[in-house]
Amino acid sequence: MVRTIMLQGTGSDVGKTVLVAGLCRIAANRGLKVRPFKPQNMSNNAAVSADGGEIGRAQWLQSLAARVPSSVHMNPVLLKPQSDVGSQIILQGNVFGQAKGRDYQALKPKLMGAVMESFGIVSEGADLVVVEGAGSPAEINLRAGDIANMGFATRANVPVVLVGDIDRGGVIASLVGTHAILPEEDRRMVTGYLINKFRGDVTLFDSGISEIARFTGWPCFGVVPWLKQAAHLPAEDSVVLERLAKGGEGALKVAVPVLPRIANFDDLDPLKAEPQVDLVFVRPGERLPADAGLVVLPGSKSTIADLRDFRAAGWDRDIHLHMRRGGRVIGICGGYQMLGQRVTDPLGIEGSERDVEGLGLLAIETEMAPEKTVRNSMARSVQYEVPLEGYEIHLGRTTGPDTLRPSVSIDGRPDGAVSADGRVMGTYLHGLLSSDAYRARLLADFGIAGGGFDYRASVDAALDGVAAELESVLDSAWLDSLLHPA
Repeated sequence: MVRTIMLQGTGSDVGKTVLVAGLCRIAANRGLKVRPFKPQNMSNNAAVSADGGEIGRAQWLQSLAARVPSSVHMNPVLLKPQSDVGSQIILQGNVFGQAKGRDYQALKPKLMGAVMESFGIVSEGADLVVVEGAGSPAEINLRAGDIANMGFATRANVPVVLVGDIDRGGVIASLVGTHAILPEEDRRMVTGYLINKFRGDVTLFDSGISEIARFTGWPCFGVVPWLKQAAHLPAEDSVVLERLAKGGEGALKVAVPVLPRIANFDDLDPLKAEPQVDLVFVRPGERLPADAGLVVLPGSKSTIADLRDFRAAGWDRDIHLHMRRGGRVIGICGGYQMLGQRVTDPLGIEGSERDVEGLGLLAIETEMAPEKTVRNSMARSVQYEVPLEGYEIHLGRTTGPDTLRPSVSIDGRPDGAVSADGRVMGTYLHGLLSSDAYRARLLADFGIAGGGFDYRASVDAALDGVAAELESVLDSAWLDSLLHPA
């Protein structure tokens, strides 16, 4: 029978995603057939699974950690927040519909059947399934109809390990408080807990462990330090962008405006890893830096709404000043659409606003359409004549004179556009910057060396590093019982 464990957090952003990835890699390194699973995810950072549907980028990373092809069933319910139409619901990889918060709460019980079906498919043939919760089971106001935490755990009879984040403070209260307010049926599912993101001498928390045991009776399965290698992994949640400091001094400053509905922002991770690049995430209220050589507009879940916020931040003026100073601009997916003359939405797919002026940096126009493109793609840079590999997730059809100068060729068809002077380009291809050869040629245009490492291999090496760090601090008896039960 397949073994299962579920990591639930005492709050959001406690580090569950990386811990699940680390456990998957430990199990895979020990020769087990391990699979990740997350019943419900809320993120605009999506990936195209190996079987051709949308899943959370985190589950794609966890499948990489498990050394298995990703599947839509690893994340059967994906919520992608939009503008005034609420969230788009992706069910088993395909668009199911849209719902606002209260409507979705009523819908959740109807989705449990699909969640359980997917869990059965993921479990088939596996030795171990490592499940990730969402948010916190302490949100007991959302317990009725829950499919993300204890509602799933009790239905599937999956034991739970709670994860507390000591870095944010109050970890003892968060664990003891969770114990206090969980109903008995849910409390019985908890087998123990992990303390995550600890800094300093771990023995200083010994009395904390004793106090948690006194109030809850739960054992501690490990005190996990800040995992050094986790910094080299793609981040799942855009909340991390609020904490990113500027990069180190580099020969090229790359500015990235952070918009409310930013999507697939891990497209920027390969540039962040370049030693000669200073990647700066610019928040509303800040100006695009005047000394940036390159501005990158990343993906957006709602192009029209983010265009409005782009102008409200004054970045439309900044980007035109950037161009007058001789700078360059790259737009990816929604960022590509923003660079054109207009974006229209005659069917109101993104919301109530039907027509908006673009930034005017490319001679293109985009019309939103209900058909959604979701696919993994092999591609080639037209500009640099180097191979690319990535994926497409987008709505809309883009046309115009600048598309006659495509930026890339995707599966043999032209995609994207380049301005007449070659300084502005856009594409629907996510993963463009993951190509070491492409980054090398791009950075060479600015007179600096880059692309001298294998980015994809560095992510895999980071997963091994996370696994090694975890294995050294987790309770060995608990870990052995999970991976090699008697």
